Amino acid sequence: MKIDATLPSTIADAGSAAAEFEAANYDGVWTAETAHDPFLPLVAAATTTERVDLGTSIAVAFARNPMLLANIGWDLQAYSRGRFHLGLGSQIKPHITKRFSMEWSHPAPRMREMIQAVRAIWATWLNGEPLAFRGEFYRHTLMTPFFTPDAADLDGFGPPKVFLAGVGQLMTEVAGEVCDGFFCHGFTTERYLREVTIPALQRGRERAGLSLDGFEISGPLFVVTGNTEEEMAAAAKATRQQIAFYGSTPAYRAVLDLHGWGELQDELNGLSKRGEWETMGELIDDEVLNTFAVVAEPEGIAPELRARFGDIVDRLGFYAPYRSDPDRWAAVLSDLRAA
Repeated sequence: MKIDATLPSTIADAGSAAAEFEAANYDGVWTAETAHDPFLPLVAAATTTERVDLGTSIAVAFARNPMLLANIGWDLQAYSRGRFHLGLGSQIKPHITKRFSMEWSHPAPRMREMIQAVRAIWATWLNGEPLAFRGEFYRHTLMTPFFTPDAADLDGFGPPKVFLAGVGQLMTEVAGEVCDGFFCHGFTTERYLREVTIPALQRGRERAGLSLDGFEISGPLFVVTGNTEEEMAAAAKATRQQIAFYGSTPAYRAVLDLHGWGELQDELNGLSKRGEWETMGELIDDEVLNTFAVVAEPEGIAPELRARFGDIVDRLGFYAPYRSDPDRWAAVLSDLRAA
């Protein structure tokens, strides 16, 4: 199992943090698209590292178009000497239409076509194939030498791997069909992974005539830990609030429905519309918390993570929405490596 870390979102901090993660024997470092651009910090990270994978987890796909994604993916793959992973996600409709002022329609088919278009552009640049991508959502039919990067840029590495995040079955099937890897959302459970996610990925792979061999499943999973009762309580409170925030989103209701907690989504959604964020966290009881999160003292985290996900997750990251002790995570990492 590969162990991944999340980079700071600012360019100024990304390089030194990436070097520290590499020295601590992490396998990959990833950025998220939150308050800052997700790609630029990876330039700094590539400069200060030699071994770790570099990727976006995630960049908002529908805020961009296939040509832009192909360009940035190509350049980061070249600059990192084959270590870049293009990780994409759809986001939800209000963010696409109201934050990014972009079009929203049929997210799963659109995502499939977007990734296919990116791959078609890369094929043109690598192999000189005419660019003739004509789809329902995207058309790319013009590429002249002036706008074509040199195939030697990639120095034999090939184009980046493409990962996709998803929760619903349709988007998960798209990941299996056209991608190299899949990001499980932090708002997931072992049962949902086994009963919903894995079968959907398999259906997508079968549609493409492929198996799950070589396909990577990445799990940024909730962890609640601390060295004292006070630290554990603070970590649990912060994690309850993060679970509640995700649980209020209608697109993620299926996870709660699987466990018989669908009515919780209605309550959380109503509270979110009134801005009652503190109250939302109080609705996440111990059963829900322990289902979504590994709750343990530091020495108990690695065994529990392996027991839940060791046979189904290829890459593992820690989703800890609270201030944490680096030494604590170093110990957890060491325990996971010792397995």
